[in-house]
Amino acid sequence: MSEKKVCHVTISRLQLPSPAVSIVGRHNSGKTTLVVKLISELTARGIDVGSIKHHGHAGFDIDIPGKDSYRHRQAGAAEVVIAAPGQIARICDVAGEVECSDLVAEMPGHDIVLVEGYRKSGLPSIEIMRAGNVHDDEIAELFRRNAYAGVPLTSDFVQAGRASQGNPAASDAVGDPGKMPTSSTVAVVSDIPAALEGAARYGIPSFGLGDAAGICDFLQERFMRQRISVVIQAGGESKRMGRSKATVPFLGRPLIVRMVERMLPVADELIVTTNEAEDLAFLADAYPGQPIRLVPDILPVRGALPGVLTALSAAKNEYVAIIACDMLFASARLIAAESAELSRTLADAVVPVNKHGYEPMHSLYRKSTCLPAAQRLVEGGDLRAQSLFEHIVIAPFTQPRVLRAEPMGGCFVNVNTPAELHAAEEYLLANETE
Repeated sequence: MSEKKVCHVTISRLQLPSPAVSIVGRHNSGKTTLVVKLISELTARGIDVGSIKHHGHAGFDIDIPGKDSYRHRQAGAAEVVIAAPGQIARICDVAGEVECSDLVAEMPGHDIVLVEGYRKSGLPSIEIMRAGNVHDDEIAELFRRNAYAGVPLTSDFVQAGRASQGNPAASDAVGDPGKMPTSSTVAVVSDIPAALEGAARYGIPSFGLGDAAGICDFLQERFMRQRISVVIQAGGESKRMGRSKATVPFLGRPLIVRMVERMLPVADELIVTTNEAEDLAFLADAYPGQPIRLVPDILPVRGALPGVLTALSAAKNEYVAIIACDMLFASARLIAAESAELSRTLADAVVPVNKHGYEPMHSLYRKSTCLPAAQRLVEGGDLRAQSLFEHIVIAPFTQPRVLRAEPMGGCFVNVNTPAELHAAEEYLLANETE
């Protein structure tokens, strides 16, 4: 087969939804100052940051009188786009106020979006309170009192405040709550002892006003888009196929080519585990500049769990997706959805589950917890991938959720024989799905 058929293929990155966190506080709390510090710190770490600023008053204008674009607007244009090399801006009128979730949805591909304001967006929020700002001092004390009174953050503080004003003798009164931390609050940033005391009582992480590095560490660990290592397991000989599945022809090209091209859009690192590196060396020329590595099995013993152990050991990133090289419809979108779920749940692995059980070969693993568990099991002679799930915390990913992530379905279909491979080719050619 000519290698020219697979050389110099352009791979487009999957535009993943951007995770977002809001920075909220009262007027003069220092929200903008904090957001600017966080953006500077994160970008210095090589992180792609988007930002949204909520302007609470109608009628602001970002254009400058006298500029051509301003004249366009003044002449009556409902929408003006200003374009220059490397930059673009859009100015238009909208009915009402655009939801924060809609704004974030229009900003895919960032490692994180920092939102200033939008307290009611439902986003994870970082509450800032600054000493000397009278409203912050009051709210910090109310926050502390609520914490000691056992008032849950899920409470309707506005209603509670109104009730307390009508009943001054109420022992658990929260007073006039103003803009209080809520169940969406994931951290408190303050130099007010009462605020820090309340956060500790609620079990919420807290940081000093000047601790931009610590806050960024927290954001990176909990909310930022995590880099993903995708591992395609191409272990070599397949008795039922009669030859290596990785190099068997499929639609005129080696099967591994199809799998690489399906996975690269979501892979920050792509690893192919193989004991036939010489047969797959063409991948380096086929995909110049792409993060592809060929890695041999670390153990001579065959089995699903040793393969998982090799994948986890080889990966440079904390999030590791493991895919079998014969999963013809393996989905980058499903991996992206699994990544979001792993961040949300803080589980050790996100594992698709259906009526047949778990699917270990299209799952996403957290390296720091799954690797030592896999090592212990293999050292004890257990070679079954399913055994790993008994020793880690898993987040099951149900079939309806799989189909929401990948409506085409078929993510777990694999081919084991020449007949199955031919049937899959016929299916794709007849349906022209790709």
